[in-house]
Amino acid sequence: MRARRAAWRCFGGWRSARVVAALVSRRPWRDWITDVASIWHGTLVKLLRSMYTLMVPQTSKELQSVEQEVRWRLRRLKYKHLVFLVESCASYMREQHSQDLLAELLMHLERRWTEIGDSRTVVTMMMKAGHLSESLMNRLEDKCLELVEQFGPDELRKVLVTLAAQSRRSVPLLRAISYHLVQKPFPLTKGMLLDLAYAYGKLNFHQTQVSQRLAADLLPFVPSMTFGEVARCAKSFALLKWLNLPLFEAFTQHLLSRVQDVSLSHVSSILLAFARLNFRPEQEDEFFNLVHEKLDSVLGSLEPTLQVDLVWALCVLQQVREAELQTVLHPGLHTQFLGSKSPKDQSTFQKLVHINTTALLEHPEYKGPFLPASTVSLSPSSISKQMTPLQKELQETLKALLGSTDQGSLEVVTQYGWVLDAEVLLDADGHFLPLRDFVAPHLAQPVGNQPLPPGAKRIAFLRWEFPNFNSRSKDLLGRFVLARRHVLAAGFLVVDVPYYEWLDLKSGWQKGAYLKDKMRKAVAEELAK
Repeated sequence: MRARRAAWRCFGGWRSARVVAALVSRRPWRDWITDVASIWHGTLVKLLRSMYTLMVPQTSKELQSVEQEVRWRLRRLKYKHLVFLVESCASYMREQHSQDLLAELLMHLERRWTEIGDSRTVVTMMMKAGHLSESLMNRLEDKCLELVEQFGPDELRKVLVTLAAQSRRSVPLLRAISYHLVQKPFPLTKGMLLDLAYAYGKLNFHQTQVSQRLAADLLPFVPSMTFGEVARCAKSFALLKWLNLPLFEAFTQHLLSRVQDVSLSHVSSILLAFARLNFRPEQEDEFFNLVHEKLDSVLGSLEPTLQVDLVWALCVLQQVREAELQTVLHPGLHTQFLGSKSPKDQSTFQKLVHINTTALLEHPEYKGPFLPASTVSLSPSSISKQMTPLQKELQETLKALLGSTDQGSLEVVTQYGWVLDAEVLLDADGHFLPLRDFVAPHLAQPVGNQPLPPGAKRIAFLRWEFPNFNSRSKDLLGRFVLARRHVLAAGFLVVDVPYYEWLDLKSGWQKGAYLKDKMRKAVAEELAK
């Protein structure tokens, strides 16, 4: 009796209720077959959902009969019935091993995708079935492009979150959605704004006007955000490389206004976001005191990768303390990352080398421990396998400028965890000196034995590509600020070669003159000090 009432109440219609009741009451098999064959299309798909919901065993002949009946009728079912099946039954089909029915359902959905005529259907399909079929998802993206003008803000949000969940960076669709977000004055709630920021960050899709609107619309909501929402929002904008100063100052103020309630995980997420963007708030003393207070007693007990990430972030922001350096540079922590083939472990070890470099070059009072020299020399190389156009042009120009391989080196791997694009040595008169003759303690494999002559200067060339900067800014990201700072602390004069200056140079002569002028300015600035 309970099963009859549940079927009638949840799935509607006397036929559905009668068939489920027959299942429970063990009606004869022939009567069951007759009932299934006489059910209308709409009631049949609801019956299948009711049987899945009632957890009818997969071995049940009744369930197998209904599934088979649905398979026979797939061609005749309306598209709305197919959508209903995938929306309400897809997860059950996967869990109960009805893969054959699910595969045929997806095939029919894909073949008849042109029948989709409304925005709700295409959004529902993307959310419920897009991850099950690559070809179907491609069709749905095309349909989204066709219907995107009809989408409301919540539908745009659902599409973006679905794309982010599947890591599908469909540029035409993202551009179309971005256009409508910018052009239409949609009222966006706090939840929508957070989801949009997350999706754009996850997909690494930079659209200036969208980022501006998200930051501006989120600012009034900051006081009402939870710490989790603040951390999530900061991480999203960090992934987008979008530094909106009022918004990030509001994050800091919100954090400091309720110091007692904030957790270590939220502080950690915000610290990592700040380090990526090289953002130091106006209330930096209060903020970093809070960070150190949260880390003091628990840093050593955290997961090793998180320990390294947090201390590295403090190194980027020039706020690391001796005790924190000692915690991550203690013998034994680096062994689990050394020699690992995992990209994540290699990245973590590279950060350990940067932390070690910070201790060596920026904290003269620090007495140890340090990473063993043998492990530093074996650190994973960060030389890119594929040269960028800027890198290739810079090397060609430098070769022509130097005239001889003895006068300079390209792609110089240092013991500090950074790779210099080029290195030259100038005497007091500004002439090139042969590098191989002189001692070079900065190399991963030191060479030469002669001390530098008086007045000689080492010059490092560092190129800065478009991804090395904050979005729509000439400010370097935190990682590259740290690299430049380390190279300077190692005794080099730095010649910066940013992409936005290099692109203005058309001929080889202009590029050579540009580098010569840069070197002269670097030497002049050093002498002026």
